[in-house]
Amino acid sequence: GFMLISRHSAAPSLLYTVSCRDESWKSMAKYCMEDVPDLLKDESVDNVPALLSRLVKSLPANAGNLIKWVIEVRRQEEGGSGLSKEEEERLILKEMILQQVRDTELFRLVRELQFTKQPCCSCSYSSDDDSFTWIAASVCCQGAALLTGNLSSKDGFCCRETCFKCVQVDGDGPKTVVTGTAVSGVNEQSVDMLLPISTLETSVCNSNSSNEVVKYPSRTDILTVLLLALHPSTWVGIKDERLKAEFQSLISTDILHDDLKREILHLRRQLHYVRSCKEEEYGDPVPQSH
Repeated sequence: GFMLISRHSAAPSLLYTVSCRDESWKSMAKYCMEDVPDLLKDESVDNVPALLSRLVKSLPANAGNLIKWVIEVRRQEEGGSGLSKEEEERLILKEMILQQVRDTELFRLVRELQFTKQPCCSCSYSSDDDSFTWIAASVCCQGAALLTGNLSSKDGFCCRETCFKCVQVDGDGPKTVVTGTAVSGVNEQSVDMLLPISTLETSVCNSNSSNEVVKYPSRTDILTVLLLALHPSTWVGIKDERLKAEFQSLISTDILHDDLKREILHLRRQLHYVRSCKEEEYGDPVPQSH
């Protein structure tokens, strides 16, 4: 006989992935497996905003570390700043998925909950955007290490600077790229980070204001995606049948666009493995004798 092996024609996910790079995944696994079902038993919660508020307030401090948004990095081109056809297609798909998240009713409710204390709607996203400088610097260092093959080096890269630039794409207008320079001793590596931006928000490429904020994937997006990615059985414990039906309609994959649906189903598969790893910890470490 014989076996035919081929690579997938497309990545299983484009914008979001589960990350277990540090120990924080354990507290998030506990939150998803134990805390959420316990919170749902509270019969005093009788509407969706109250339920979401209870879930958000109980999140572990490092909740954002479990699901990450994927940034594509490449070596910075000398004398050129164009995107290849493949890069252009991937970036367009990332932006499409980001917009599909923001088009959901669940995102709207989570966003309102996150910014109920904001004095006006124009101030939204401000708390999310504060950390982008750190995100860009961190990705710059990781990308530089990857591109130079120094992932295991003790002398890690330090990001010297990051800045935004605009890349013209034929037929699709300007795209935003973050450029960074990382150094490690005498080694220096310049990288480009392809940044997905919501199409309904103003890009820095078209902004006339120096105070304009880039609308990259935010903590609100991540929280929305996490709620969508939790297994549907998570919500069975809601006591109020009317509330259960209303909430399940918000997180149903049946209402999602196909691209976002594939992302969410892939995240659910990843969370299944995370749950399995956590359950193994709860098991008896000493096998029973027979």
